Amino acid sequence: MHADDIKALFDQQAAHYDTQWAKTSPIRDCLHLLVDALFAELPEDARILSVGAGTGAELAFLAARHPQWRFTVVEPSGGMVAVCRERAAAEGFLARCSFHEGYLDTLEAGEAHHAATCFLVSQFLLERDARVAFFAGIAARLLPGGILASTDLAADIASDDYEVMLRAWLAMMASAEVTPDAVARMRHAYANDVGVLPTGDIAGIIEAAGFAPPLQFFQAGLIHGWRSQRAS
Repeated sequence: MHADDIKALFDQQAAHYDTQWAKTSPIRDCLHLLVDALFAELPEDARILSVGAGTGAELAFLAARHPQWRFTVVEPSGGMVAVCRERAAAEGFLARCSFHEGYLDTLEAGEAHHAATCFLVSQFLLERDARVAFFAGIAARLLPGGILASTDLAADIASDDYEVMLRAWLAMMASAEVTPDAVARMRHAYANDVGVLPTGDIAGIIEAAGFAPPLQFFQAGLIHGWRSQRAS
């Protein structure tokens, strides 16, 4: 799927995105709880880069717990940015956010960040070199030793285990009232439009981008999460 098509899709979904995925919120809540623990040693005035921030769910979680943290919000979907701004204003952390409506490679250089989040973003880059360059762009905007918490869909799609997990994953989506057409589209997208790779391949991509060997800290179904630290 082309980048413009992905952006248009998220523009269409923005207003109802949180409602659509409400029944899968336990996965999101667990992820946020663990990420907060990974970031526990950051300074009180830490600068956080959120790449592909969407509606800002992780920003709201972190902002509520760390009243002096500042956030650089990177999101290409104008619809998602609008919802994220509304959330930040309603929950009182808008003044601590800097918004960039666009892709990471168009973000102007500024102060380096202590940490970054990037949830379910790099999977849309199908070419390995592009994926390495994407993570390298995050590394370039972190302080030496800065922490990245990232997630992507991951699996060995050639294995028998993948079909078992995929069926369970799609059944969960169906139970969350995702429409049958949407579930069918997901199955097709995972095979054609999303870079679902084995976990070791994704860890290797992150390391090739300038990070120390990543630590996998999270799995929920097909979603896997890594804690990575920018190499000195």
